[in-house]
Amino acid sequence: MVLGTRRTILGLAAAGLLAACGRDRPMTPTVTVYKDPSCGCCGEWVEHLKAAGFTTAVIETTDRSALQSRLGLSPAMASCHTAQVEQYLIEGHVPAADIRRLLRERPDARGLVAPGMPVGSPGMEAPDGSREAYDVLLVKIDGTTAVFAHHA
Repeated sequence: MVLGTRRTILGLAAAGLLAACGRDRPMTPTVTVYKDPSCGCCGEWVEHLKAAGFTTAVIETTDRSALQSRLGLSPAMASCHTAQVEQYLIEGHVPAADIRRLLRERPDARGLVAPGMPVGSPGMEAPDGSREAYDVLLVKIDGTTAVFAHHA
């Protein structure tokens, strides 16, 4: 009788541990990145995402304009790479933490953009460690933007 009880207790403990591990490990969706084959900073940004736990799929292309247009991205918001994660657009050197926040909050929006190529942003790190302040913008459904995060 004691042996059966001990097995039951161990079995329940193991099941609880497995359930807890699964509950604590959130599913991370794949980020599909469209980039120019010769762009080094885009590859560095992909490595930043991987280091942050994202799975990535990279599609090399020399023309992202049709994709950007389909996703409703204005030319003024463009950067050197375009990505999609779930229903959201990610343009430029957006930090992985901002993408996680977007996926957690799930705003009714097109996605996030970091216009230009800010020095010190993920993938644009300077050898001397210098950084420039920049904003990551939330692109709303109507195409207007709001500051989603400020990075100094």
